[in-house]
Amino acid sequence: MTALAETYASTSDHPVVDVEIVVPVYNEEADLERSVRRLHAFLRSDFPFDALITIADNASTDATWSHAQRLTRELDGVRAVHLDAKGRGRALQHVWAASQAKVVAYMDVDLSTDLAALLPLVAPLMSGHSDVAIGSRLSRAARVTRGPKREIISRSYNLLLRTTLRAGFSDAQCGFKAMRTEAARALLPHVEDKAWFFDTELLVLAERSGMRIAEVPVDWVDDPDSRVDIGSTALADLRGIARVGRALARGDLPLRELRAAAGRDEPIVPGVPRRLTSQAIRFAGIGALSTLAYLLLFLAFRPSTGAQSANLLALLITAVANTAANRRFTFGVRGAGAGRHQMQGLVVFGLGLVLTSGALWVLHTTAPNAGRLLELSVLIAANLLATILRFVLMREWVFRRRANDTPATAAEEAAQ
Repeated sequence: MTALAETYASTSDHPVVDVEIVVPVYNEEADLERSVRRLHAFLRSDFPFDALITIADNASTDATWSHAQRLTRELDGVRAVHLDAKGRGRALQHVWAASQAKVVAYMDVDLSTDLAALLPLVAPLMSGHSDVAIGSRLSRAARVTRGPKREIISRSYNLLLRTTLRAGFSDAQCGFKAMRTEAARALLPHVEDKAWFFDTELLVLAERSGMRIAEVPVDWVDDPDSRVDIGSTALADLRGIARVGRALARGDLPLRELRAAAGRDEPIVPGVPRRLTSQAIRFAGIGALSTLAYLLLFLAFRPSTGAQSANLLALLITAVANTAANRRFTFGVRGAGAGRHQMQGLVVFGLGLVLTSGALWVLHTTAPNAGRLLELSVLIAANLLATILRFVLMREWVFRRRANDTPATAAEEAAQ
């Protein structure tokens, strides 16, 4: 591993300010001075918080470092640090970890993002409303000028993140982000990537840790002189997605500890175990969707099959889907055993069928001319009782933790 050497050029290496903005650079002698002077002027005239610009030169081989040193002498509130190894992520991690500011941010040296978005980016962090803020080029309110190739690549990458890592944010790679410094210090030790995937890994970890991510639509103009190697960067990103996915599945990341440190731990209900609370919340959400699907199916089958047959078909279809969803999302079980769990789920389904069919039989016996609204009301009440029974049986029988369960299964549950 290459040892890092650093050199600071400023009147104060670690001043205390509201916001520290890092501009990572590598061989940017042509654009550095113009961009830093423009950013400096904006901060002095249009930005309400005390701000520091840090030029992070990661191993430039041209005159970038000498330009950076001169800017620190000529401009108040500008400092520079030189690292002897490349990597945008490495530069950000190094500077952010040592920052004394309340909020740390970064932007690309080409300033492709309109600086008017800086205040909306930082404001939710300064107020404490959010932990992370990102500029989004994919928001409907964003105004973006770039070619179709980069547009397709960007949207495809973010779609891949949503399908593989279940990412909820919209734009992982926009070079315009900020974090509360305390959040950055908590997450940075667990971020492995030192290059372009750094942003994505940091955001996934922040999201899984329960941190609130604010998205700011930006006006963005593509830099036609961008020197990013799309092919090698895409391969590195795919490797990064695979690595982070494995870490999440194995439970290698301390998500519970990070959630607790961020004050985003699962809700606590007096007298109710913590795991039971989170499981009940997930089960209720899945149950609500299942009940809606059940009622729609019942109404669809009722005219042609009769009430009892419609009830049987609707329950059977939703029971299979309900068991699969609860297995994965409520009780965190993956891998072998799905067939056994479905068989046990069908037994639970049978008990639910007895409850709901029995309720229908009682209704039709006591009120043969009952209307459709009363019929649905009775079914909803019977389904509520069946849902409570189903949760107890799934928790204590179907998905009960057994002595021979593998460690991976427990880790996967912790990663939920």
